[in-house]
Amino acid sequence: MINNEFYDKLGSEWLERFDHPIALLRAENAARAPWIAKELEDRFEHPVSFLDVGCGAGFLTNFLAQQGHSVNGIDLSESSLAVAKATDPTGKVEYTHANAYCLPFAPESFHAVSALDILEHVEEPHLLIAEASRVLKPGGLFFFHTFNRNIWSYLLVIKGVDWFIRNAPKNMHVYPLFIKPKELEEHLNSYRLKAISWHGLKPKLFHPSSLKLLLTRTVPVDFSFDFCKSLKIGYCGIAMKTT
Repeated sequence: MINNEFYDKLGSEWLERFDHPIALLRAENAARAPWIAKELEDRFEHPVSFLDVGCGAGFLTNFLAQQGHSVNGIDLSESSLAVAKATDPTGKVEYTHANAYCLPFAPESFHAVSALDILEHVEEPHLLIAEASRVLKPGGLFFFHTFNRNIWSYLLVIKGVDWFIRNAPKNMHVYPLFIKPKELEEHLNSYRLKAISWHGLKPKLFHPSSLKLLLTRTVPVDFSFDFCKSLKIGYCGIAMKTT
């Protein structure tokens, strides 16, 4: 069973802890948020309506609100939503306690929807993707990030985090819920979403911060992720809703 309950216990630790895998999520967002903001700038002529499904403590939503976009975030963790609201410098993000399988929005409400670090946390990712497509406008963008299912992702994402990060929650990730890119593409195609971009996302393993992580079992403040061509471990991308 996947353990999603630990998010409810984090509170302000979403922002503060380095001896917990949540620090890795902050580092991933530091790479992904500017990428998403740049894609929105390049592909739209105006600020967009944006929905983040599984927004957690609002790392992406609060960032995009500061770029001038109209942003909504949904999550099942009410305590995480409280952190997101408290750290929204614009005070304009709309946060809602909601299930990703049943989004409380009308069809074609958003120019863009994201599902980052959530597809591998749900039992039926196709239902999440179906809802994301439903609330997307034709020509809208679906941003995703998840993990491939193979021996490399198992060793790095599951065992590596257990071995090398203090206080890793049990079953934070479970291997059967990882998604091969071909499987994800099939889900996307089933709901009028055509993949237009794929990128790998990997930690900078040969940076001094990686050695410090291995020695201390904490995530250094300068630990970071890079985009790459390989989709073997973590991967992200964009799909466009067809008409």
